[in-house]
Amino acid sequence: MTYQNNFTVPDEILEQIANSGMEGLPEMIQIVINEAMRQERNKHLEADPYERTETRKGYANGYKTKKVKTRVGEITFDIPQTRDGDFYPDALEKGIRSERALTMTLAEMYIQGVSTRRVAKITEKLCGTQINSSQVSRATKQLDEVLATWRNRPLGKVKYLYLDARYEKVRIAGIVQDSAILMAVGVLENGKRSILGVSVSLSEAELHWRDFMEGLLARGLEGVELIISDSHKGMRKARIQMFTGIPWQRCQFHLQQNASQYVPRKRMQAEVAADLRGIFNAPSRELAEAYLHEIIRKYEKTAPKLADWMEVAIPEGLTIFSFPVAHRRRIRTSNMVERLSQEIKRRTRVIRVFPNEASVLRLVTAILMEISEDWETGSIYLQLDSH
Repeated sequence: MTYQNNFTVPDEILEQIANSGMEGLPEMIQIVINEAMRQERNKHLEADPYERTETRKGYANGYKTKKVKTRVGEITFDIPQTRDGDFYPDALEKGIRSERALTMTLAEMYIQGVSTRRVAKITEKLCGTQINSSQVSRATKQLDEVLATWRNRPLGKVKYLYLDARYEKVRIAGIVQDSAILMAVGVLENGKRSILGVSVSLSEAELHWRDFMEGLLARGLEGVELIISDSHKGMRKARIQMFTGIPWQRCQFHLQQNASQYVPRKRMQAEVAADLRGIFNAPSRELAEAYLHEIIRKYEKTAPKLADWMEVAIPEGLTIFSFPVAHRRRIRTSNMVERLSQEIKRRTRVIRVFPNEASVLRLVTAILMEISEDWETGSIYLQLDSH
């Protein structure tokens, strides 16, 4: 990012820094970053304030204050806004990412049982300032409060709701067991993604799913027009009970994988996969159903179990034909949530076995909160006005 070279720091600020040394740095940083963000907005809009030009790509819309904790103290920045909301300055994001990195490091050390004294030594190297063990204990308590606040934050209108689950090993009463992590992701009214919720329990049964969905609704989730997920055990009954009448799209990617379990001979797998793609890529539901009936008849004798499974399962993956063509690629699978699972796995595989469910929830929440903030301040995922 290149900025105009005619920006200079006011003499009074330079004089203050000269007189007060390090104490003047916060104001210096504030002025420099604020100006960098303003110049970044000008470049984004391809126009200076009040400038009339054919290349202009939007308009400025004032500023929004944001407090950021830095090594020299808390600084309030003025974040430039645009009317379309499709802008966020890189200059500030770099500082925020540094704070996130520290928080994530603290969270991962904390859940792995690292002593507060050891954490203090590590954070001292990261921050450049001395932090004692009691301060670390207070910080970890505050971290739990922040994570809990995020998990229970109010929700609003969500057009598309994605649900998924993964498992982590947890030691309960001396026995290692699988603990289910339930996740919900939504496409908001502005077309951006948001991670709506996460829950951890030893069971992925109907009760866990129902409690999880009930929690989403209690926090204000509304406006859902479609639910996208795999056919998880316990989810179906809970979904029907908590989201009565809302259509369900079964993940087409998982349907492709599930089909292989019913193929009697390995050499048939490529042919079956191609047949399924033909159904899913049909231009209309009518043609998709016609292709499905042909394929069921094709396999009635050579693969009867496959034919029976297709007759029941495949129609559950055709719900997207009732939605805009421009949206279908994004809502035909739950791969977006699958990628979240892969990111969680990348961060948790070094732990192998968690000491309790609370430690799982702590780390997973920290990971998902970071990703969700990136999504909500990033680019639009789906143009909801597309038809």
